[in-house]
Amino acid sequence: MSDKLSQRLLARAHSPDTASQIYRDKIAHRPLLLRPSSPPSRIEDARTARQKLRAAKIASRRRVKKILPLSAKQKRAKCVYDIPKSQQKYDIYEPLHQMWASYMQDILGIGKKRGDGTLIMGVSAQSAGQQLVTADFHGADVEVVRSRCVSRVGVRGIVAKDTKFTFEIITKGNELKVLPKEHTIFRFEVPLPVVATSDGQKSTQSAPLIFELRGSQFETSAPARAMKKFKIHVDPDL
Repeated sequence: MSDKLSQRLLARAHSPDTASQIYRDKIAHRPLLLRPSSPPSRIEDARTARQKLRAAKIASRRRVKKILPLSAKQKRAKCVYDIPKSQQKYDIYEPLHQMWASYMQDILGIGKKRGDGTLIMGVSAQSAGQQLVTADFHGADVEVVRSRCVSRVGVRGIVAKDTKFTFEIITKGNELKVLPKEHTIFRFEVPLPVVATSDGQKSTQSAPLIFELRGSQFETSAPARAMKKFKIHVDPDL
C-alpha cells in the first residue's frame, strides 16, 4: 500500500520514466544501515580496559615529571638556605678564605709584573675602588670595627653567606653570626704573595693590605653587585 502511494505521488510531479527511476533508486533499492544491537564481546572490553589503563599510567608519569619550583615561603619553611649546625665550623671555611685571598690578589693585580719587570705589591684607592665594590666577599675574613650597635664591634669571622642586607660569618669559636650591613664598617685584609728572591729563597712575609668597607654601600647581593656601577658620594656619619 505504501509503495503504491509513493508511486502515485511521484507520478504527479514527474514523468513516468523519471518517477520510476526515482522510486527504484531512492525507495526500492535504498540501502538500510543498521547498527549492531548485540553487546560487545569480552575481548573488546578487556582491550578497552588495557588501553585506558595504559593511558592513565602515561598521564600519571607526565604529572610526576612536571615538578614546580619551591616558593620563597616554602624555601624558608624547609630552611633551604640555612647553614646546618654540623657545617658551622671555622676549619671548614679556612680553605675558602685562602681561595678568596688568591681571588682578591688576582682582581687587584697584586703580584703581577709591570712593564719594567717589577712586581705590583700595592694598590691605590683610585685603582682598586671599582674592583673592591664589585668583588665577591664569600670567604673574606671580616671584622666589625664600627657600628651603631656597640655589641657587634670586634666580631670577626669568615663570610659564609653574603646576602643583600647581611653578612653571615663563622667565628673561630664555631658560631654563626648574622651581621647587618647597615650602619656598619667592616675591615678585611688581603695578604701579599710570598716572592722568591734571586737566590731561590723565599722573602719575608710583608704586611697585608688592609681595607675598610662601608656596609651601607653594599646592600646588594653578590651577583647584582658585580653588574652595578657605584658613584662616589659622602655618606652620613654612623
